[in-house]
Amino acid sequence: MSTLLIRNAYVVTMDDHQRELPDGGLFVRDGWIESVGPSRELAGQADEILDLRGYVVGPGLINTHHHFYQTLTRAVPAAQDANLFNWLKTLYPIWARMTPEHIFASTQTALAELALSGCTTASDHLYLFPNGSRLDDEIEAAQELGVRLHASRGSMSLGESMGGLPPDSVVDSEEEILKDSQRLIERYHDPRPGATVRIVLAPCSPFSVTGDLMRQSAELAREHGVRLHTHLAETEDEQQFCLQKFGHRPVAYMQELGWLGPDVWFAHAVWVSSEEIEALARHSCGVAHCPTSNMRLASGIAPLKEYLGAGVNVGLGVDGSASNDGSHLLAEVRQSMLLARVREGITGYSLSNDPNRRLMTARKALWLGTRGGAAVLGRTDVGSLEAGKCADFFAVNLNHLEYAGAGNDPVSALVFCHPRRVDLTVVGGKVIVQHGNLAIVDEDTVVQRHNRLSRSLLEA
Repeated sequence: MSTLLIRNAYVVTMDDHQRELPDGGLFVRDGWIESVGPSRELAGQADEILDLRGYVVGPGLINTHHHFYQTLTRAVPAAQDANLFNWLKTLYPIWARMTPEHIFASTQTALAELALSGCTTASDHLYLFPNGSRLDDEIEAAQELGVRLHASRGSMSLGESMGGLPPDSVVDSEEEILKDSQRLIERYHDPRPGATVRIVLAPCSPFSVTGDLMRQSAELAREHGVRLHTHLAETEDEQQFCLQKFGHRPVAYMQELGWLGPDVWFAHAVWVSSEEIEALARHSCGVAHCPTSNMRLASGIAPLKEYLGAGVNVGLGVDGSASNDGSHLLAEVRQSMLLARVREGITGYSLSNDPNRRLMTARKALWLGTRGGAAVLGRTDVGSLEAGKCADFFAVNLNHLEYAGAGNDPVSALVFCHPRRVDLTVVGGKVIVQHGNLAIVDEDTVVQRHNRLSRSLLEA
């Protein structure tokens, strides 16, 4: 039995009452939060006591969409100025050379970056498995690092010869995809509160799998009680592709395949109509909003305000590190706020005389990165600092140069000011980041191995 006491911090609970405790703390026992409140009410003995005076403490951030393996191909010159479809065509042949070692190393790099940005739970979408690679390689790497993982068994079955986008060298047979999906669920999926690994079934996109695979994946997922995920409506090109090939816009195509429901969330969902937003809300679907990636690939701006107004669950995703070139989730919180404000400007906010019309706030953006992400992933055990929830949190010392002058509002300081590494990240009561450095693995070793493997891909 182990106990941890945090005290004298500015605690942002993100609970239903949106409590903020200027001199607060929390008491943790065996990886679970036992109490949250003013420091004077939590005084007592613990195995470890951390005095975080001058720090702001928030719930661990939750990343709802990523492609860890893409950290190996950041800023590739030939893909720097391409839109989504051309970007994919450029990178697919490079990714086809990956091995299990590439998957393991890139997972540790991505999760290390995420942990250093305050992330404690991450969903990854791995959809190609060349040269003997398996989702097991990713899961093993995540377990070593200690961040909670929703490992999505992605898939591509519709190669170029069948009218799809990916080359035939990176697609698999649907029989093998479904067989491996069931194996992974039976071996790794943990539905219990506090789970460190959960499996998700995630056919890659409408232009890389068949409708039959989408239907069968949904049936298998629901048989075993796991969630479903895919890319949807990321670009305007995708709309035209779906209309021409399936006779439906993307959301209607998903509905035809049985892919609308509370166990489903979509990445991006940029190009949607008001009717489609209502359909997603009506079926309790979730959305992974990836603002940096959408800007990087010139995909567009997701209708975040409309989603939230309709009651759609929205979380944040850093997306693949070849379409973001970073895995900093606190930066994504900031980006979501800023891009929402850009969209307000485009749609005429400055011309509005409505005193009740407000710009996206820092607290709402932080909500997306915590409670929003938890709702999208279907978790009630993370996302806020409350008794009975996992002891997942991060802390930032506001005495750093980047926050000078912003101490009057610690929460807004986290979001408005330029993001830096967090000082502390804790997952299930276990310290993953301490004093701004990784506490579980050696950062230099991770970087050197990663660079070596990246060169092996790019120079082949």
